[in-house]
Amino acid sequence: MREIQDKEQLKYFLHLHQLESILYEPLHPYLSLYRLEQGEKLCSQGDAIEHLYILVQGKVKIFTSSTEGKTLILCFKTPIEVIGDVEYIRNSHVINTVEAVSPIYVIGVHHQWMNKYGRDYAPLLQFLLDIVTRKFCLDSDFSSFNLMYPVEVRLASYLLSVSFDESNSAFHEELRASSLVDVANLIGTSYRHLNRVIRKMIEEGLVERAKGYIVIKDRKGLSELAGHNIYESLQS
Repeated sequence: MREIQDKEQLKYFLHLHQLESILYEPLHPYLSLYRLEQGEKLCSQGDAIEHLYILVQGKVKIFTSSTEGKTLILCFKTPIEVIGDVEYIRNSHVINTVEAVSPIYVIGVHHQWMNKYGRDYAPLLQFLLDIVTRKFCLDSDFSSFNLMYPVEVRLASYLLSVSFDESNSAFHEELRASSLVDVANLIGTSYRHLNRVIRKMIEEGLVERAKGYIVIKDRKGLSELAGHNIYESLQS
């Protein structure tokens, strides 16, 4: 993660997402703009966190890990999304790992300045309340809900999520075949069963294996198989 020393770009994102009035004006000098590249982690489960982040461009993947070391995908998020809000309110360590799927920009503000300038500012508090309420209403037991879907639907949704960013038409990514063990864990299935599903998708012309990657051949067909992207359907 690197800080972008560009006040005009920061102002652009504030204006784009109508954040000028939500983020109390005395906070503005303490706002920082950061860029993360694909695969970088914004925060990791169990770590201490000192900043509140607002995702203003790109897509992130949110997943959780068990004490046994197994991981499970929870959802993908696009702007506008707040990261670290529950941790800020509860003064707790990071609950879930957040990783950049595409290059992302986030606005960050240290808890010190949130406490000094934002704790009593009604528009900001209402904004955080709306975000937190939405998360608890939509994401409660979401991981268990996802496991009710067939593996075909989970894999189709996952492939669509990691391969495309609707806010950035230039972004397109193939899935490394060497990472299929991790994918199986993330969507809650076995590596063997995942390979069976991939072979079926290849036979149906939806994907292909090429030079160590799983490449989407028929995005429309994959979308139809997913029905709706279960990992992104609860954005609003």
